[in-house]
Amino acid sequence: QVQLAESGGGLVQAGGSLRLSCAASGRTFSIYVMGWFRQTPGKERTVVAAINWSAGNTWYADSAKGRFTISRDNAKNTVYLQMNSLTPEDTAVYYCAAGPPGYWAARGTYRYWGQGTQVTVSS
Repeated sequence: QVQLAESGGGLVQAGGSLRLSCAASGRTFSIYVMGWFRQTPGKERTVVAAINWSAGNTWYADSAKGRFTISRDNAKNTVYLQMNSLTPEDTAVYYCAAGPPGYWAARGTYRYWGQGTQVTVSS
C-alpha cells in the first residue's frame, strides 16, 4: 500500500503562486508515476501534471503549461506542484496520485490517491 498526503493549498489572489506538496509513504518502491489532478463541484477529475518517478520526465495539461512545474525529491518521497500566475479558473481541490506504468493523463493509471487540498484563487 501507498499513502499520500497533500499540503500547501490555500487562498491566493489572482496572479499569485502556491506550492503544493505530496508526501508518499508505505510501499513507495512500487511507484512509477506520480501526478496531480484537480476537481471542481460537478466536474470530472482531470490531470494537471505528472512525473516519472525515477527519470523525472514530466507531462502537463494544456492548462498548466508555462505556469505550473511538477518536480520530485526522491529522497523525501515527495512530489511538488509549483503553481504560478494563478487565475480563478485554477480554483479546485487538488489531488496527488501515484501508480504503476501507464498513460500519464488517465485516472485509471493511478492506484493511490491523497485526500485533496483546496486551492482557491480570488479575482
